[in-house]
Amino acid sequence: MALISPSRRLRRTPFSDGVEAAGVKAYTVYNRMLLPTMFRSIVEDYHHLKSAVQVWDVACERQIELRGPDAARLMQMLTPRDLSKMQMGQCFYVPIVDETGGMLNDPVAVKVAEDRWWISIADSDLLYWVKGLAYGYRLDVLVDEPDISPLAVQGPKADDLMAAVFGDGVRNVKFFRYGWFDFQGVSMAVARSGYSKQGGFEIYVDGTANGMPLWNALMEAGKSMDVHAGCPNLIERIEGGLLSYGNDMTRDNTPHEAGLGKFCSTQTAIGCVGRDALLRVAKEGPTQQIRAIEIDGGVPPCDRAWPLMAGGKRVGQVTSATNSPDYDTGVAIGMVKMTHWDEGTPLQVETPDGPRAATVHEKFWI
Repeated sequence: MALISPSRRLRRTPFSDGVEAAGVKAYTVYNRMLLPTMFRSIVEDYHHLKSAVQVWDVACERQIELRGPDAARLMQMLTPRDLSKMQMGQCFYVPIVDETGGMLNDPVAVKVAEDRWWISIADSDLLYWVKGLAYGYRLDVLVDEPDISPLAVQGPKADDLMAAVFGDGVRNVKFFRYGWFDFQGVSMAVARSGYSKQGGFEIYVDGTANGMPLWNALMEAGKSMDVHAGCPNLIERIEGGLLSYGNDMTRDNTPHEAGLGKFCSTQTAIGCVGRDALLRVAKEGPTQQIRAIEIDGGVPPCDRAWPLMAGGKRVGQVTSATNSPDYDTGVAIGMVKMTHWDEGTPLQVETPDGPRAATVHEKFWI
């Protein structure tokens, strides 16, 4: 595999020194930042994530901050999810759509105050879309990228590690809520959320200078818990059906196609720029949708879409795939046409190593 050449266009993170000291073996590029993808091996990292606790550098989940009198109005313009009853202390998973209802991003929105929001984005240039809406509608709001960098703590022992650093009060934070906790005199938002199904937290680290002190504190406190540096794990995320924007869904897909219709309150999300288009989608229903795909035989690396076939006709595509050690099968995420998306439907997937028998499932493995 070719190396990644460093430059000022590829930004390091506040935790890069710790990641390198921990022996990172692979990166990808995400929001023009380095995102670790492997430390020991994907399989070893997978088993460890499910049994212990890991600290993840996910600073690449850049924040877009909306600040000012029209911040809430702009936030609602971005998403079909109804935010009118959202309170401080809550985090909402929000599909972001364009005027056609196409997915632009699927971030977590954090309501910091009535006039201040953070949007923790997936990999895309969403900042420019948000700035364009604010300028075009002449909104009284400042849109920028604050010096806030998420650090995730994930795994079954995440509560114990976080309590050791932030105090036992952190255990009381409920799912998709956040609280403010002190670290060395700096107040940081800590949310019970994260890109795994193993449970854990995301810390919104305030200030680049605070990155390595917090990293080191977590590593020191977690020695007795077998803490390791980790990263979002390909196997675990597919088993859990955690979607990857740019892989499993793009601007060509609506939230309903991505299985996110439950987050679309199109009747009440007044002001969303894609509301009219999504009202039609909600009425007619999607013609294709995300499904779990079980694949027989060994699965090669998936770096492009693989056709899903039935009777010689293409009925969808696999967008993410890997082999699962725990379930002893190939696991995948696919977009499947409604004619073939029912539980148990047999299909064939065309992989670079040849065709494989596949089965559609309505639920993911974890």
